[in-house]
Amino acid sequence: MGLMKVFSGSEILALALQQRIEAIGVDTVLKNNIQSARLGGFGNSGLAVELFVQETEFSKVNPVIEEFRMSI
Repeated sequence: MGLMKVFSGSEILALALQQRIEAIGVDTVLKNNIQSARLGGFGNSGLAVELFVQETEFSKVNPVIEEFRMSI
């Protein structure tokens, strides 16, 4: 089993979704491409932040993700 990407976008939205997912007891992995690009000395032209959960947890977090998407 691996990680599944559940969000790509701005850091503010990614952090808001991360809080909602972790509030139901599911761990997340946040990949911040802005920091990586800045530390590497080059810009980033893609989506800045990606949020991942374990594939096995997706059915548990999907309602949270859908509710979040409807609220933004």
